[in-house]
Amino acid sequence: MSKLFWEDIRVPEVREYGRTTVTREDILRFARAYDPQPFHVDEAFARDHFYGGLIASGWHTAAICMRMMVDHMLNGAASMGSPGVERLRWRRPVRPGDTLRVRQETLSKRRSASRRDLGLVKNRFQLLNQNDEVAMEMESTGLFAVREPERDE
Repeated sequence: MSKLFWEDIRVPEVREYGRTTVTREDILRFARAYDPQPFHVDEAFARDHFYGGLIASGWHTAAICMRMMVDHMLNGAASMGSPGVERLRWRRPVRPGDTLRVRQETLSKRRSASRRDLGLVKNRFQLLNQNDEVAMEMESTGLFAVREPERDE
């Protein structure tokens, strides 16, 4: 399989990929290790809390999104990482039994001003549940290798 380089990325483009069902055990395992707030780890507390039941940590939700991005896009691309996330919003809780997928919208791309071998791509990612409701939304810029750095755009 050939790699996806900066030149191969189209703007605008929308892709959907991935599918994973979040289990109670997944939520508890992640939260106990990384975000042990009571509404993530204590089902009795969570039931009487604002959320009305156990919910995944937002960071768990972001990690699920990242895993699908890697499995379905980044591992097949000439990805060089990212300088960071510009915007991240958790729109609705992820609960045990939710089935999630990613919608990726490519917003813009440009060549790096300082490195001809590098291109920048801005994307909006939405993590959707089984009811097409947005659980998480994120905008970030990815760095991708340029196939032919000596060539002008």
